[in-house]
Amino acid sequence: MTAETTDFAEALRAAGLRVTQQRLRVLSILMQAQDHPNADEVFTRAREIDGSVSFATVYRTLSALEEAGLIQRLSFENEPARFEVMPSADHDHLVDIDTGEVIEITSDEINRLRAELVARLGYEIVSQHTLIRARRKPDA
Repeated sequence: MTAETTDFAEALRAAGLRVTQQRLRVLSILMQAQDHPNADEVFTRAREIDGSVSFATVYRTLSALEEAGLIQRLSFENEPARFEVMPSADHDHLVDIDTGEVIEITSDEINRLRAELVARLGYEIVSQHTLIRARRKPDA
């Protein structure tokens, strides 16, 4: 077992989940992802590692990891749900409407302004997610 696998196993145990190869594999794929893969993309990546993995197993694993709070499902209107490891810091997402690319936007300034606006209304943020749908400017 590598140190990374041990860390993933500890995360699964801490979330109250049984440690299985499938869960370790899916969590590893999401931890290493530079994008926000959908279930089909996670399945394809898992099959490259282990040809015996089924789509149903990947889908059940994604659901279990989400329910345990280890990953987050991102729903972007008419697009298939995408997944990311539960972020350690608040961030928003920009979706390029032409390519479907999902870009993380992290900004302490946006987070501060959001908290101030909500506080003025007499609330505190429990959770938040901002989705910005955009198109690249022609000259960019």
